[in-house]
Amino acid sequence: QVQLVESGGGLVQAGGSLRLSCAASGRTFSDYVMGWFRQAPGKDFEFVGGISISRNSAATSYADSVKGRFTIARDNARNTVFLQMNLLQPEDTATYYCAAAQSVYNFKQTQSYPYWGQGAQVTVSS
Repeated sequence: QVQLVESGGGLVQAGGSLRLSCAASGRTFSDYVMGWFRQAPGKDFEFVGGISISRNSAATSYADSVKGRFTIARDNARNTVFLQMNLLQPEDTATYYCAAAQSVYNFKQTQSYPYWGQGAQVTVSS
């Protein structure tokens, strides 16, 4: 079992920045692929980005809608993954979730991740 706790959400004006943190406990964090998803009101879950398992350097992948604005990093020593969000826009408003999996067939699909955090609300005002 892995427990995930997100923090760092809030309200920000368009063009601003926020950093979300996802702290993991329960198993060896470095053995897990980590994904970030979001869900806006009335919409389906949307893949935001993911970071691979790596002892030294991890590979990342992002949705086109956030590429160049969002950055994912992991700190295995602190069992934490971060989502740095810059140049936020009102359409980024959503509840953001981190997720973990030891092996992933398709890292962009929610079904690939058995472990989820409780979500962090991000609201971007225009």
